[in-house]
Amino acid sequence: MRHRCRSDAAEVAELLITELVTNALVHTEQGAEVSASLASARLRVEVRDYASRRPLPYVPTADDGTHGRGLVLVQALADAWGVDVVEPGRGKVVWFELDGGLA
Repeated sequence: MRHRCRSDAAEVAELLITELVTNALVHTEQGAEVSASLASARLRVEVRDYASRRPLPYVPTADDGTHGRGLVLVQALADAWGVDVVEPGRGKVVWFELDGGLA
């Protein structure tokens, strides 16, 4: 990705990917699939897991340590993001998009 994106966009994308994959692995215990695409000047990353419950961002308290910041980071750093249900009972895709990602 670094050879096709600006370095700052690649760093943000890497951070957000690790947050979404970590969420999928920690909260679903069923694995995850990651896909990314570059179109025009927009990077889109999708992380699919196999649990249907929707993730809910929350503002962590000081007692949470480093837990609970993944979706807050996605909200703050992505130009767009969302959750799409694949099929009822078949999982979901949490995605984000970054504008201006091409070098």
